[in-house]
Amino acid sequence: MVPMSEILGQRTTSTSDCKPRRAAPAWAVLLAVCAGQFLVVLDVSVVNVALPSMRSALGLGESAQQWVVNGYALTFAGFLLLGGRAADLFGRKRIFVAGLGLFTAASLAGGLAQNPTMLITARAVQGLGSAILAPTTLSILTTSFPEGPERTRAIATWSAVGAGGGAAGSLVGGTLTDLLSWRWVLLVNVPVGAVVLVAAALFLTEGRGTTVRRLDIPGAILVTGGVAALAYGIAETETHGWSSPHSLVPLVGGVLILALFTAVEARAAQPLVPLRLFTVRSVASANTVLFASGAATFAVWYFLSLYMQQVLHYSPIKAGLSFLPHTIAIVAGSKLAPRLMSRLDSRLIVACGGAISAVGLVWQSRVSADGTFLGIILGPGILAMFGAGLMMTPVAAAAMSGVGRAEQGLVSGLLNTSRQLGGALGLTILATTAASRITARTQAGASTASALSSGYGLAFLVSAAFLAAAACLAMLLPKPQPHEV
Repeated sequence: MVPMSEILGQRTTSTSDCKPRRAAPAWAVLLAVCAGQFLVVLDVSVVNVALPSMRSALGLGESAQQWVVNGYALTFAGFLLLGGRAADLFGRKRIFVAGLGLFTAASLAGGLAQNPTMLITARAVQGLGSAILAPTTLSILTTSFPEGPERTRAIATWSAVGAGGGAAGSLVGGTLTDLLSWRWVLLVNVPVGAVVLVAAALFLTEGRGTTVRRLDIPGAILVTGGVAALAYGIAETETHGWSSPHSLVPLVGGVLILALFTAVEARAAQPLVPLRLFTVRSVASANTVLFASGAATFAVWYFLSLYMQQVLHYSPIKAGLSFLPHTIAIVAGSKLAPRLMSRLDSRLIVACGGAISAVGLVWQSRVSADGTFLGIILGPGILAMFGAGLMMTPVAAAAMSGVGRAEQGLVSGLLNTSRQLGGALGLTILATTAASRITARTQAGASTASALSSGYGLAFLVSAAFLAAAACLAMLLPKPQPHEV
């Protein structure tokens, strides 16, 4: 059991805070935080398999169908930094509960949606709740467990749960869509969210930095607007191409807004993102690795789901169940990593994980119209996801060990932002690449199944290149100190 002082972190001072409170068991803190993380990551991919059913039920057009996914991704990526900083300044438990409550309410609204506008709006609010919630999960862990093996094991569990949530999205979405309806893909969050809210109220205690400061509202508006514009422009390239004003205007606007944000932060007395953090080697290198790996791994679920349903003609539930070995593999890699960290250089573990994952995706690029589960899905998927799991814990541990307690939430937000933006950019590049290959193969007279397989195969091959780059970038991480392993 973790000592009470380590679980409570820095407590706020008030007249009601004078009465001692008994510390919650370490497992209870870990369970509550990981459950919140699972919900956040699950909803990144859970709707993918359910989109055809949503389209039929609500009459979604092609653009509306795209925004069911992008509405969540944009607000999630855009507000992560604000959520992380708010947790540091106003209390991690308070922000955790607020984010989870908003996410749960938006899930209910989305599950009961009667038209496309209601559904897309609910998904956008879900993303906002996730952005508030996600950074607090890691910062609560790093301020509740002492630096060293105990914290490493806690982060490993958090990484495994997050990885499992992303991997389980297709499984959960396919199962619920086939057995109940697409609405339960969203409604399932309501009872789970309610239980986690109760657990948070019982087991989490308030903690924040020792000095309470005002939130940097101008910085928050600029970084949110810049990231959102950039993500919107990236999303638009899939429909209009990179040279279209539909894409260029938000992309250029996003870059200019982020440049203005940098200038404002450099002059602010109490900035949202202290620019000195980017001079911390552990923070800068970890975010670079996560950006590169996110560009590859987010797209794997998307393209593999399309391949199984559009080429191999799997049902939603069969496609979801086919991801089960992937889920087990990524969780296994996440749990093995801390054991290896006690014996090996963390940088070597990240590099090996990226290399293993890249090999799996090169194998996966051999998808064909007559592919089989055993021959082209199982083996490559296990390699790719096991390697991805190995990378997560040492990268997160390296980043969080390089900053003070009062900035844990901010760095957690940066890590999530890098991963989400890498995923958004990577998916867009890969989708454009795959579409070009599919069009070329179709015009050359190939069958639909053959053209689709060729396009998806190229996407997997480019994903492997992203992961190979992440493996090389791992050597930029700082060498771990003895207490970190």
